[in-house]
Amino acid sequence: MLGWALGHLHGGRKFVESNVHAHFSTFIFFQLLTQVVLGIYLKLHLERGIHGRIRPVFKLLHNINGKAFPIVSWTQMLFGGITALGFCQGDHLGQCLAHFIMGSAFIAYGIILTILLLVGQLWLRRTGRSQEFFDSVVIAAWGLVNSLTEHRWGTEWVRNDWQHTTMGIIWFAAGLAGVWLSRDREGNPKRNFIPGFVLLMTGWAMSAHPQELMISAMTHKMFGYTLMGAGLTRMIEISFVLQDKPGIDESGFGTHSFQYVPVFLLFASGFLFMGATEEQMALIAWSGMDAVAYVLILYSLAFLLFLFVMMLINVYDRSANPITAQKGLSNGHAVGEEEGRLRDAGEFELEGLMTDEEEDEEHAARRKLLDGDGFVANGHGNGNGNGNGNGFGNGYDEGALATPSTTATVGRNNERLA
Repeated sequence: MLGWALGHLHGGRKFVESNVHAHFSTFIFFQLLTQVVLGIYLKLHLERGIHGRIRPVFKLLHNINGKAFPIVSWTQMLFGGITALGFCQGDHLGQCLAHFIMGSAFIAYGIILTILLLVGQLWLRRTGRSQEFFDSVVIAAWGLVNSLTEHRWGTEWVRNDWQHTTMGIIWFAAGLAGVWLSRDREGNPKRNFIPGFVLLMTGWAMSAHPQELMISAMTHKMFGYTLMGAGLTRMIEISFVLQDKPGIDESGFGTHSFQYVPVFLLFASGFLFMGATEEQMALIAWSGMDAVAYVLILYSLAFLLFLFVMMLINVYDRSANPITAQKGLSNGHAVGEEEGRLRDAGEFELEGLMTDEEEDEEHAARRKLLDGDGFVANGHGNGNGNGNGNGFGNGYDEGALATPSTTATVGRNNERLA
């Protein structure tokens, strides 16, 4: 709300009144207001009468509206940068939309893979589908749309139209194959290489995408290489690291360090593609910055977003799946509650395994230890009289031998466990 107010009340630079950033801010304001009103209503827990019928609808709307905020916020940030630089106007609108939509899609794919890797493995198992099934469905749908929309029908075919259209065709065909391979002959979920191979082929095609400016050609080539790396490492992860298993272990939370490589490369691919529009390339060429420095800046942004996403997931994971509290210390290390119970049970079971000879030997050893400390010494009795000394010494000694809670008994149990 503060950003909405400042954006409308600032007295600095004046932008075109019809810019998309200003119009979209009004939509976000009412979306936020709707979310607050729905949240207050649901907190009242009104469930009688008509409220019992409309509450499930409001709960669903509140759920969908809340999940839409990350997408809406990301879109508004992109609109802000586009408006500030004056990009995507006139004839540049088409290619600008293609770069920002496709680049955002790669980043969204990376975010989804990160969520599934860190907190979504158990949910994926409950669906009864492999991850490649969902990936292949999206790839097939995206390819079908690109096949029909990348060329302006009724006009001449140019070199970029051929590449974009054929890329949509391979996405559609490969997606269908991926859906088929996502189950084995018995209908169980099965991992496959199709999504990674599609990324590999797309990266190869984009690395050879014809460009007018040298810096644009180098940026597109680096984007292609990065996407090829994402696809290749994804196939290695599935085939060799996981060996076609749904996860690295059965807990659903285990990860392998190599699994983060394809995820991050998707983040980097998205930033590289969003940063390779015609107007951006012209601006970078005019500024004198070389392609290497520009690519490193985009990779830095990818690392920051990658870190931010993992931090948010970690906050959710710690709240939804708290780590079991640990109690006690053993040799300087924390001992869990379950381990403590097992240790006590072991001591109880060993207690009945002691023979009479072993008990007599331990009695003698403890008597000698106590005599050395002076608790059952005759000298103590001499100082207080024979009667008192003997009575006190014998009574104390027998009590110490018969009481299981003394220090000597604890030492005996520890010795048996060792």
